[in-house]
Amino acid sequence: MSRIGKRTIDVSKGVTVDVQGLSVTVKGPKGTLHHQMPSGLDISQKEGKLTVTRQQETREGRSLHGVNQSLINNMVKGVTDGFAKDLEIQGVGFKAEVKGKNLQLNLGFSHLILFPIPEGIQIKVTNQTAVTIEGCDRSLVGQVAANIRELKMPEPYQGKGIRYKGEIIVRKVGKAAAGAAGG
Repeated sequence: MSRIGKRTIDVSKGVTVDVQGLSVTVKGPKGTLHHQMPSGLDISQKEGKLTVTRQQETREGRSLHGVNQSLINNMVKGVTDGFAKDLEIQGVGFKAEVKGKNLQLNLGFSHLILFPIPEGIQIKVTNQTAVTIEGCDRSLVGQVAANIRELKMPEPYQGKGIRYKGEIIVRKVGKAAAGAAGG
């Protein structure tokens, strides 16, 4: 039995969970999320707790049990507290700002980059180099952060680029000066 799948999901006050067959909809103060469960799994709701169970002990059923329990747990957490990812921009002249429904980035290219902000995501920029991505869907927040980071990955020689907050970039030593060895 899956250890993660055995856990029950506590539904906090202010959150409504609608289970119709294999369709799960979670509504809360931060938004609404929907998930379609695969066949072979059941979800039940009793006294403010959700339980995911599998119908058969098949290999596929075991593999999907814990994953779907975690997805629904993240939905409940997301509509109550939300999720956030922080990015740091490092480099001379590199900066970001929110303009309308786009994130405008100056990353040392000959042009500005306009990154469209997806529906359900809020982006905040503080001091032009710190970007915070917030939303109720954990996978969407992580994907948006990864897509922004991909625009200018941190390079290992000078460390310039977009990185996650607290991420450590292993720096490489550059070439030695040509005349320093003597000759």
